[in-house]
Amino acid sequence: MKLGIIGSGMIVKDLLSFIQTIPSITLEGIYARSADKAQALQSEHNIHHSYTEYDMMLASNEIDTVYIGLPNHLHYSYAKQALLKGKHVICEKPFTPTLREFNELVEIAHSQQVMLLEAISNQYQENYLALHDYLPKLGEIKIIECNYSQYSSRYSDFKNGVIHPVFNPEMSGGALMDINIYNIHFVIGLVGEPKDVQYYPNMEKDIDTSGVLILDYGSFKSVCIGSKDSKASHSIHIQGDRGTIHIDNPTNHIKSFNYIPHEQAVENEGITPSQHHRMYDEFVEFARIIQNNDYTKADERLNHSKKVMQVLESAISSTTH
Repeated sequence: MKLGIIGSGMIVKDLLSFIQTIPSITLEGIYARSADKAQALQSEHNIHHSYTEYDMMLASNEIDTVYIGLPNHLHYSYAKQALLKGKHVICEKPFTPTLREFNELVEIAHSQQVMLLEAISNQYQENYLALHDYLPKLGEIKIIECNYSQYSSRYSDFKNGVIHPVFNPEMSGGALMDINIYNIHFVIGLVGEPKDVQYYPNMEKDIDTSGVLILDYGSFKSVCIGSKDSKASHSIHIQGDRGTIHIDNPTNHIKSFNYIPHEQAVENEGITPSQHHRMYDEFVEFARIIQNNDYTKADERLNHSKKVMQVLESAISSTTH
């Protein structure tokens, strides 16, 4: 996969910390509005080219795939331009601010015969995939609880009137979009879409700085807690009438898990934690999908992303009724 990277923020620097360890990916270009930032990252990570004009990057025949690591409200426009230029697109979560924009990008990708994928780390991690094999051991599922609460260093700025994108409602920020999105992917990837959605946000200055999302599956319920204005121990519980799975990690990185059958000793069943970065497995799989023209898998992943987008829209809608 010949990759062009869009952005110069924290998530891009996270990606650049490990991406060169994947042999199937070459770093062909990086784009940023600031020439100094683009050139600094190019030099530090031995990227072949840097760009400050997006059109010039998209015109390069040396790049077949772009990764979009920009603030949420820019995902749609940058992804659309790349798809129309015949590039495969890997877009950071959340895919787009609205379901309508997501559906339009999917139509363009199909018409251009290129792939569109969402970067969401937990869906590709070995321990997360192994959880599917343990769900039947739990019996009838009753409750799934995910708490991903991480105090943001930018919340202090927010309280003092300095608004970063993550707390800007005009940039599709907020706790639901930024951190609870991992919980939503985690739950839907295991048990599918819910019957009903209700979101109870804590609002400050027109943005949710934390909130509780209730997913109603009829016979069981899921509670997803996401917070950027307070912190708590990360925890995930999947509770059934014959056993429980307990995870001590946030939903963006499932390092291990405990399977606890009722009336038996605790079993430490998690796979040995990977030594790789939390985003490593997804980019290995993205490269495989694109290089093998695995459109079946790409469409499968888009179907999952669509379910998540539908939950996001329902959650936002539920706060206005």
